[in-house]
Amino acid sequence: MWVGAWNAGKAKEMKKKDGEGCWMKFRLMGSCIPLKSKREGSVSENSTQDVESKSTNDTSIGQPVAPVGSSTTNSIPESAPSTPNISEELKVASQLRKFSYNELKMASRNFRPETLLGEGGFGCVFKGWIHENGTTPVKPGTGLAVAVKTLNQDGLQGHREWLAEVNYLGELLHPNLVKLIGYCIEDDQRLLVYEFMARGSLENHLFRRSLPLPWSIRMKIALGAAKGLAFLHEEAEKPVIYRDFKTSNILLDVDYNAKLSDFGLAKDGPEGDKTHVSTRVMGTYGYAAPEYVMTGHLTSKSDVFSFGVVLLELLTGRRSMDKNRPTGEHNLVEWARPQLGDRRRFYRLVDPRLEGHFSIKGAQKAIQLAEQCLSRDPKSRPLMSEVVEVLKPLPQLKDMASSQSFFQAMQVERTGSSHNAKNVNRMQPGLARNVTPRSIPNGANASPYRLNPPHRSPKPIGRPP
Repeated sequence: MWVGAWNAGKAKEMKKKDGEGCWMKFRLMGSCIPLKSKREGSVSENSTQDVESKSTNDTSIGQPVAPVGSSTTNSIPESAPSTPNISEELKVASQLRKFSYNELKMASRNFRPETLLGEGGFGCVFKGWIHENGTTPVKPGTGLAVAVKTLNQDGLQGHREWLAEVNYLGELLHPNLVKLIGYCIEDDQRLLVYEFMARGSLENHLFRRSLPLPWSIRMKIALGAAKGLAFLHEEAEKPVIYRDFKTSNILLDVDYNAKLSDFGLAKDGPEGDKTHVSTRVMGTYGYAAPEYVMTGHLTSKSDVFSFGVVLLELLTGRRSMDKNRPTGEHNLVEWARPQLGDRRRFYRLVDPRLEGHFSIKGAQKAIQLAEQCLSRDPKSRPLMSEVVEVLKPLPQLKDMASSQSFFQAMQVERTGSSHNAKNVNRMQPGLARNVTPRSIPNGANASPYRLNPPHRSPKPIGRPP
């Protein structure tokens, strides 16, 4: 019905529309197509692998699937069959729908390139359409839009991450966690079906768009993500440590409500007299807490540190790791740490693209909160429930810096090292006019993830045990 090969004419058309970067991804996406689909043959068997492992944080993922584009790295050699006995491992929640492979194949139009949302260490994510209350595939643009994540055929390790996703998201229900709709386990196939997140990942909006996210939206996203972590740490029946908190794993719905995705690295938190969980170091450079990297001791305060990094990214508009920055500014935390305590010059840390359209009181509180979350002493970091309370009023604050008399002086001081005050006053108002937003195609298959990424995301630290 929706199955068919992607002809050369269509390929050329897509190349013109989406740019060479995306076209190359489509052309080399042999690794994204599930094994069965390869055997059935709409994609050449000679396709080469183009999965960038979670280290690249391919934004595309962003949508509904949190997993994709997140944090995977070198795979562990296969030491067990790729189809282990799942009877004792898989705890399927009653509300999850069980899909057949063919249903998901038809729902995503045979995993065609134009439905590709993103890819990462786990596999690739495709957009699909299913019946509102069932598993039957429907015509694109009708029924329920979903994100279908496929599992790379890499044996036991991939199976473990798939199990973690099903077992955690199948049981954990919260407005700030991506909803897992169902799953498919058939022969060697492992697929997951998530709600479709219309605005994609925070990473895309913060770093890969020309127009900056407004201040109030940034604080709204920070608050939503904090609520998700607080639920995992303090409200879930058993505490959960997320372990891979970063901008590419924070997905946004049409109203910019933030939801955490990609639970492949999540771990049960310590219980009883235990103070930590000992585990293989896993995560993403630039986000992982230093004590965890040093010792492998994992606690909820490890997630709090990662939240501090993301909050700093929201405040500054800078990536956690960016080698394109001048020497001494590659690592965001190390660059910002000396300035976090300077209350009088807090504005130096605020994203200059906001051009003063941020709350003075809100920025001060957020910077102070980031400093607390990034404390070198884990015990000094706040609980996520405390973080939520600090963030709650920030999206509504209206004391914009641009309306204050000292804002021009702030701008002059901020840019004085490279421009004299006269040039700053003349050029600053024109910044907004010089921005050239990238166009995003409209339509049922449009994806905010198909942008040529100017940066590579931080590298992951390792794979889970």
